[in-house]
Amino acid sequence: MSKILIVEDEESIAELEKDYLELSGFEVEIENEGESGLKRALEEDFDLFILDLMLPGVDGFEICKKIRESKNTPIIMVSAKKDDIDKIRGLGLGADDYITKPFSPSEMVARVKAHMSRYERLIGSGVPANDIIEIRGLKIDKTARRVYVNGEEKNFTTKEFDLLTFLAQNPNHVFTKEELFSKIWDMESIGDIATVTVHIKKIREKIELNTAKPQYIETIWGVGYRFKV
Repeated sequence: MSKILIVEDEESIAELEKDYLELSGFEVEIENEGESGLKRALEEDFDLFILDLMLPGVDGFEICKKIRESKNTPIIMVSAKKDDIDKIRGLGLGADDYITKPFSPSEMVARVKAHMSRYERLIGSGVPANDIIEIRGLKIDKTARRVYVNGEEKNFTTKEFDLLTFLAQNPNHVFTKEELFSKIWDMESIGDIATVTVHIKKIREKIELNTAKPQYIETIWGVGYRFKV
């Protein structure tokens, strides 16, 4: 049974989320404080994290950042704040999704299932051995899900890896943000295509020598992105 950790200081909301997720077959644990939530997130094995942004002690941003330093487990951030800057910051720290309160419990469950299904397919897929893409110093090991730039390994989140691999496997093809969102996130109506922009930025920071003049992922203004070969 997949295990989820909810870090939420509003107990009524946390319990409602837990009830709906348990009805869908998930095992759910709750922490109401940032510090205890961070400790459990780092020390225990969970299959997905649901993090509220505004928490006593350690906030959701810091928890997300610390988790991403060692784990690729899916993260869904939850907040009553609708500002795009908070969404961009959360996604930039490695979150896979961002939900604004108030939201319906069924929407939460749908997003959890989508991210969980995607992650399970990726870690359990039978990828052929030595399935590697190498382009001008960039090495993408699809089998081990690892990325190297000039021999140096770079840490990638699940979605960052998926997006980079998809673009590299379809060189010189221009994709719109909507197409990339649909391909990588498996969702057409849930989410925000700003997610794509944030993830492209994070990927460039890891693989490009000069992000102002990218040699791999090129922006086609007014259209989208393409991987140059």
